[in-house]
Amino acid sequence: MSAAPSPAAPAVSESVAAIVVAAGRGIRVGGGVPKQYRRVAGQAVLTRTLAALGSHPGLGLIQPVIAADAADFFRQCLADLDPAIRARIAAPVEGGATRQMSVRAGLEALTASGAPGIVLVHDAARPFIRPELIDRAIRAGRVYGAAVPGVPVTDTVKRVEEIEPGIGRVTETPPRESLRAVQTPQAFAFAPLLAAHRDAAAQGLHAFTDDGALAEWAGLPVVVFAGDIENRKITQASDLIEADRAFSPDSAGAPAMTQYVTRLGTGFDVHAFTEGDHVWLGGIRIPADRGVLAHSDGDVALHALTDALLGAIADGDIGTHFPPSDETWRGASSDQFLAHACGLVRARGGRIDHLDITVLAEAPRIGQHREAIRARIAEIAGVPLTAVSIKATTTEKLGFVGRAEGLAAQAAATVRLPDEAA
Repeated sequence: MSAAPSPAAPAVSESVAAIVVAAGRGIRVGGGVPKQYRRVAGQAVLTRTLAALGSHPGLGLIQPVIAADAADFFRQCLADLDPAIRARIAAPVEGGATRQMSVRAGLEALTASGAPGIVLVHDAARPFIRPELIDRAIRAGRVYGAAVPGVPVTDTVKRVEEIEPGIGRVTETPPRESLRAVQTPQAFAFAPLLAAHRDAAAQGLHAFTDDGALAEWAGLPVVVFAGDIENRKITQASDLIEADRAFSPDSAGAPAMTQYVTRLGTGFDVHAFTEGDHVWLGGIRIPADRGVLAHSDGDVALHALTDALLGAIADGDIGTHFPPSDETWRGASSDQFLAHACGLVRARGGRIDHLDITVLAEAPRIGQHREAIRARIAEIAGVPLTAVSIKATTTEKLGFVGRAEGLAAQAAATVRLPDEAA
């Protein structure tokens, strides 16, 4: 479908931003995890969508909109992205109860960070978006001010009215030559779309299922440009299986993918007790009747975890990188040791999948501090809370731990490394 540019087409600035709508629950695919966070060929659907948008040179800021309880999922999606792409992605904002409300949240966030001239609105569950489609969307948005991609409908479509549950009487058979199945990204001049969203919300209208329909309601002329039949949306479990095959490295014509190998590293650390009133465990200061004897802050959990990560990439140990003979590290906070090891993993193109720590001590008890420790480690490592586990045990009064002479920790880290890095 084509049309001559309207003489009244809005003049817009050159800047282009994108909103990625990822606030839906999308659990029809099964598994209990929203479809945008399900993994296909090793990466979340949302990660692949963000990577496709973030690698396009015509786009500036990318504004994700996520559910209130999806921060951990989203953090893992970011961790799997190239740093150059991560730099173009804004902090996510919380979506609403409907898609329309979520898009408006994204628009308002872009307003706060500097309104673009053009905005693309894209579904998180469409990871197959190709650069050519983004090019067409940007051009159509600039020329027409409101444009949606569409592909021809190949099936005959009937309009029906229900006469009983599951049975409808045909009232019309529209000619399919004039029908299009609409996709995303949809492209708009930013200011008119934001105004339309605000007007609809002021009138209590929140159920528009796409921005093209909202623009039509607001009286904006909307055009349809050529979509991409490959730009399919993941809605069912079978779509995930197909996507997994399509993104797999051995799939003919699939996107170029990095092949990863999984590595497991382990670490162990021990410190003797000495005078003091606290110990550091997992980045958390815990009151205790004694401290520990150490060159740094003596955090056995973070020390063991650092060694586990260094072991997974075969890059020495904590003493190699932070020698106790170096006064720079006297009394140092151990979170910088763990952050350094995580940085080394990512510098090699690796991904941290899971971190597991066991603390061995008669005292102090860590039960009430467990979740704080998990949260702190997740923050330092840049992984979801679900990727961190911490446990504690005693040694049944045996050995130096059992005699309360000190405490220890052992850790395991699972990472994925590109074949060439491994």
